[in-house]
Amino acid sequence: MKFALVEWPDPFGRNHPYFLPEAWIPSSAILKKDPQSISFYRETPSIEINRAFTPQTDIRSLLAGKELLPDELPFSFQILRDSYFNGYIYLKKGIEKSAKGYHCHRCGNHGKTITFAQVPCARCERLCVYCRNCITMGRVAECTPLIGWKGASPQEGKKCDSLLAWEGEFSPGQKIAVTEIENRVGTEQELLLWAVCGAGKTEILFPGLEKALLLGQRVLLATPRTDVVLELLPRMKKAFPDVKVTGLYGGSEDRDVWGQLVIATTHQVRRFKDAFDLVIVDEVDAFPYTFDKSLAFGIQKAKKKSAAVFYLTATPSTDLKKRVQQKKLEAVKIPRRYHGHPLPEPHFAWTGNWKKTLEKKKLPHALRDWCRKRLDSETQAFVFVPTVKVLHQITPLLQKINSNIQGVHAEDTERRGKVQDFREGKIPLLVTTTILERGVTVKGIEVAVLGAEETIFDESALVQIAGRAGRSADHPTGDVVYFHYGKSNAMLAARRHIKQMNKANIL
Repeated sequence: MKFALVEWPDPFGRNHPYFLPEAWIPSSAILKKDPQSISFYRETPSIEINRAFTPQTDIRSLLAGKELLPDELPFSFQILRDSYFNGYIYLKKGIEKSAKGYHCHRCGNHGKTITFAQVPCARCERLCVYCRNCITMGRVAECTPLIGWKGASPQEGKKCDSLLAWEGEFSPGQKIAVTEIENRVGTEQELLLWAVCGAGKTEILFPGLEKALLLGQRVLLATPRTDVVLELLPRMKKAFPDVKVTGLYGGSEDRDVWGQLVIATTHQVRRFKDAFDLVIVDEVDAFPYTFDKSLAFGIQKAKKKSAAVFYLTATPSTDLKKRVQQKKLEAVKIPRRYHGHPLPEPHFAWTGNWKKTLEKKKLPHALRDWCRKRLDSETQAFVFVPTVKVLHQITPLLQKINSNIQGVHAEDTERRGKVQDFREGKIPLLVTTTILERGVTVKGIEVAVLGAEETIFDESALVQIAGRAGRSADHPTGDVVYFHYGKSNAMLAARRHIKQMNKANIL
């Protein structure tokens, strides 16, 4: 796409410079610069908003608080051009070049790295650099603009005394966290909520969320995993029935819908800009958030400068712990589950060379016996495995014992349906990779890990996996076993972590 600098009368009758794609240029406009890639312009003209002009409501709903590619906008160039001429939308470079290399304004990718590449481009008729880091969201290139909204944002907050439909009660530890969160709504402060798996983190957020929503604030609840979004979305809609709650993830139907409370994967957050008054990052230590720097960049870009930011996790990273120790980040710790019972402590079970056993198309005896006991007692269970390969090896072997057993992994097209069937009790045992280590709550389940010594199962993952058991007040206990071919430091650290939390006091 090529852009030209033209002069054209503005809505107030004054000749004004405009920065336009070729398709938007009026035939009578005065051309000041020949069309070229947007990245070759140092700056774009600022356009005053014409309050007498009323843009389409759909444009505001889609663009408010976001910066999107032209291909993501379902509007004619005439509608977009009119909104631009009247100052309601702006255009900015998607990729900017400097002496230090390139910078992607959507995901924050920068430098002279292999995360940028060149491609012959039909739009700008030259070799065009694009960002490989966020290519799955649509290509941001040197000739690609990001289009944003300058007008007022939609306001759907209602003037009322209450929005929260949840009527539960908090434990003493939860009450402390609730107060800390409520006190920071409307500030620019950060807070770490360090709460064990099953502490009721979602419910702890409710009063603070209600306070923000009653103030008319827009709220983001971001998480690295799609499964967590799918878990939280119905719970938030039930808790706040009169609030526009939207969920954003790959394939979401809410992609073009404005929401006051937005629950999104951290990948989807990269489309937002200066949008939220309150930002909550759930499972802040989870992959891929800790691996991909662009996700943290997206969080900072999506929040307003005056926004409060809360981080939630049961297993904070070393960096977060260090910030707390250095008094750079305030934290509240909840070492008890909402029902007051201790966390189930994992025990270890040696299986020998389980990989060779699986290659012989046999189940390790210890795992087989454990699974049979769960089936005989009609106790649902997760069986975590280190790789998709192992999942494909073990699932058919377990299905010989019970044909209703299923396996699930990140690329499984039936993943959501299988997880829902597990929730409904239709699947007795669900074999899974670490994709379900977080955010999935099912009453009365027990947990096994095969190959717990594998590097994919670090301390954080093992603690989170153990946290799937004993989450219900009706079933506060549950067996957690790490099947292994040699204990790892991570296994020992995870068990030590859980024991320490069971002994800890509320901070």
